[in-house]
Amino acid sequence: MTDLVIRPLEAGEAHFFEYLPDPGSVGFAAFGDAYARGDYRPEWTWIALRDDVVVARAAWWAGPDDPAPLVLDWFDFTDFDAAVALLKTAPLHAEYNLRLPSDWRDDPATREAAESRMAAATAAGLTFLVERFTYRWTPDNGVPDRPGRLEFHPEPDDAKILDVFRRIHVDSLDAHVRKTVAESGLDAAAQEDLDCLLWMPSPRDWWRLAYTGDGDLVGITAPCHHHTSPVVGYIGVVPEQRGHDYSYDLLVEATHLLIGHGAEQIVAGTDCGNLPMAATFAKVGYPVRYIRIDMV
Repeated sequence: MTDLVIRPLEAGEAHFFEYLPDPGSVGFAAFGDAYARGDYRPEWTWIALRDDVVVARAAWWAGPDDPAPLVLDWFDFTDFDAAVALLKTAPLHAEYNLRLPSDWRDDPATREAAESRMAAATAAGLTFLVERFTYRWTPDNGVPDRPGRLEFHPEPDDAKILDVFRRIHVDSLDAHVRKTVAESGLDAAAQEDLDCLLWMPSPRDWWRLAYTGDGDLVGITAPCHHHTSPVVGYIGVVPEQRGHDYSYDLLVEATHLLIGHGAEQIVAGTDCGNLPMAATFAKVGYPVRYIRIDMV
């Protein structure tokens, strides 16, 4: 077997990324996305070659002002060992998000493509964290009227937002939150979510705290605009208010606010194991666009 060459792309070499034969059954390609449209940096795009033939590729992404990658978007290969070596060699570390059709376990070829990528990522040192639903709302899906049970107000004080996150994260069903709480505590998990919302380029005053008519805090709804799309940045209910289906009110409010800001599509997500929130998305009319496997 010839020696393996692993290296980042250089400026003007984006075409190399397309040289890998890929049926596009999983990953970004399965949903009509193209590497050339993703604003990927050459130094964060790595390829593995044998005899000048691309046998593995990976592309990491972050926002335009971020100094380090935030996520591994693309990871495809025709050579398993080369793929593992690529991830081990590239000096880049971020969560791997693998996009899959919602029925990916039912088709043998799709399942094999998914499991081979997860196996290669595992061999390179990543660990499965969670399987998630990703939703995409469009106007064709409609939107329910606001229920009118809650009052919504902006909150400019970061300290108050942090306190809300601390309360919401108690007994959270979210795998990322549970991981951070277990490793670093509630304060770190609260700061992580606040930092994520502040990272979004949309105005901070889009966020709303929700209250009952008696003035009791219910939770937070944070409509946002990601670098690529309008998103439901966060929906959360404090423990003492759970069991009243308030997540429905929060999601409806976020949807109306984003529509008011011109959204023609809205992306959102929740863990597959978060059954109450998944039921809320279905009730409001958000269809599942794809499944996402997160490895860390």
